[in-house]
Amino acid sequence: MARVLFINAGSEGHINPTIGVVQELISRGEEVVYFCIEAFRDRIEKTGATVRTFDDQKFIKAFISGGRHYLLERVNGLLHTADIVIPSVLEQIQGEHFDYIIHDSMFGCGSLLAEILKLPAISSCSTFAQSKQTFDRMIEQFFNDVPDEITKPINDKYQSVTSMIQQKYGAEIHSPYEAFCNPAPLTIVYTAREFQPDGETFDQTYSFVGPSISSRSMQEDFDFAAIRNKKPIYISLGTVLNQAMDFYKLCFEAFRNTDHTIVMSVGNKTAISDLGEIPANFIVKNYVPQTDVLQYAKLFITHGGMNSAHEGLYFGVPLIVIPLSADQPIIADQVAKIGAGTVLQMQSLTANQLHEAADHVLSLPSFKEAAGHISESFRKSGGYQQAVDDIFKFKSQHHSF
Repeated sequence: MARVLFINAGSEGHINPTIGVVQELISRGEEVVYFCIEAFRDRIEKTGATVRTFDDQKFIKAFISGGRHYLLERVNGLLHTADIVIPSVLEQIQGEHFDYIIHDSMFGCGSLLAEILKLPAISSCSTFAQSKQTFDRMIEQFFNDVPDEITKPINDKYQSVTSMIQQKYGAEIHSPYEAFCNPAPLTIVYTAREFQPDGETFDQTYSFVGPSISSRSMQEDFDFAAIRNKKPIYISLGTVLNQAMDFYKLCFEAFRNTDHTIVMSVGNKTAISDLGEIPANFIVKNYVPQTDVLQYAKLFITHGGMNSAHEGLYFGVPLIVIPLSADQPIIADQVAKIGAGTVLQMQSLTANQLHEAADHVLSLPSFKEAAGHISESFRKSGGYQQAVDDIFKFKSQHHSF
């Protein structure tokens, strides 16, 4: 049995893919100490892991203090979190022994902690994998396209923060790529190589294990009898940016007088009573057991977060993606590229556009076929069992175990 230090931060998208991996590690005899924010304590403790936390408000404040407009600003934001995460982790594990570290590929200063603690490191990548060449091109483009009066203070901040981290913690940061992507000798990527942009360019140190799909049903009741033979259209904007009253009303307008059964999740911050009259063919809930509903759905209208896109495609459901932020435009482009769906823009969206897009995707078998193909690739990738197989193989290559 080995002791594993698992470093993560917040957000459903970074936490959920690791649940199955942690459960599998523990079932095979590993002891896992998992750092995250307090909001995810219960979810992680149910895996059998020991949970320790750091201050999420200080973490978020540090992250956004870097700035949001440019990539190098977001790098600086992640570097600012070092002063929140690193002292907290080091204090809470003082005197303990760990055999290896698994860290998120973005949040939690994972590669810095691995260097400080001198532990073999594995990266947990819940987004698309990012190569150094592609990342460096984006940084180069920033310096080429943006005026010096903007790039210089941002770059000066990067240099000063990296210098501070080296002096304070003895950890060296060699490039913005290291700070942002936390590379490691083994990277577990929770998608299939076939869905990863330029998947064929990543070497065998990247293990594409596919998504870990599991039911996340909560206490709310859902009447599956109402959709069992209906093949509904399912609509959800995820768990973060789902306060979209105008969009939900637009969906009413788009599908009110159709033969489609619509299941729509509006999140717990939207009062269903504020939506006005709900069309007879709509089932509207604050929470929907997504993975269960998707097994009945014929179409998924989604914001295109990594979890949601994976879950829809895992069940072979074609997508209409309406990206809102973060990596969602990249995910949307990839869905369109593989032919498993189409992309719409929220800013200019009309009810007629949404209606026509749904008719288009549902009328052409190629969308369903492409979703089925990627579903097969997900299922063949091995999931959390394959991830732990690869972790144990990595473990065996390090004589310190």
